[in-house]
Amino acid sequence: MSEPASISSGIAERYATAMFELAKEDGQLAAVEADADALDAALTDSADFGDMVRSPLYSRQQQQSAVSALAAQMGLSPLTGNTLALMAAKRRLFVLPQLITALRAKIADEKGEVVADVTSAAALTDAQTARLAETLKAKIGKDIKIKATVDESLIGGLVVKVGSRMIDTSVAAKLANLQNAMKEVG
Repeated sequence: MSEPASISSGIAERYATAMFELAKEDGQLAAVEADADALDAALTDSADFGDMVRSPLYSRQQQQSAVSALAAQMGLSPLTGNTLALMAAKRRLFVLPQLITALRAKIADEKGEVVADVTSAAALTDAQTARLAETLKAKIGKDIKIKATVDESLIGGLVVKVGSRMIDTSVAAKLANLQNAMKEVG
C-alpha cells in the first residue's frame, strides 16, 4: 500500500471508529448504516458530489455548505451530518469512500455479519441473492450481506469475495485457464 493510501485509510479509520462508538452509545447504528448506504449511493450516482469530495479546489466553506445542504436534503442523521461538516472543516472529505467502507465493516462486525462482494455477468434476482447468502452462511457460519455488482466481461458465472477468500466461477476465468493450459502444451 502506498503511503498516501495508508494515510487516507488511517484518517478514515479514526473517523469511522468515532462515528461507530457514538452511534453505538446512542443506539443509532441502524441510522448510521442507512446513512453510509445513502452516501455510497450518492458518491456512485453523482459525479458532482464525487468531484466536490475529492477536489482541493473547493474551499472549506464551500464544502461545509455543500455537505450541510446534502445532509439535510438526504435526511441524514445528525451524527452523520455533523461528522461530514467536521470533515469538511478539517479538509478531510477526500477520505469519505474509505470512511464508508470502514464504518460498514465495523457495523457488520457488531451485527455478526460478513460482507460478500459478488460480481456477476448479469444482475442477480432477489431469489438468487437470497440463495447465495444462505449457501455462504452455511459455509462461513455468519450472516452474509451481499454487495452485488455487474461486470458483463465475465460472460457468465460469479466472482465471490468474502474476507480473504475468493471464488471465481466465471466463464472468463475458465477461458483464461484453458488458454494458459493450451500455451503449455503447444
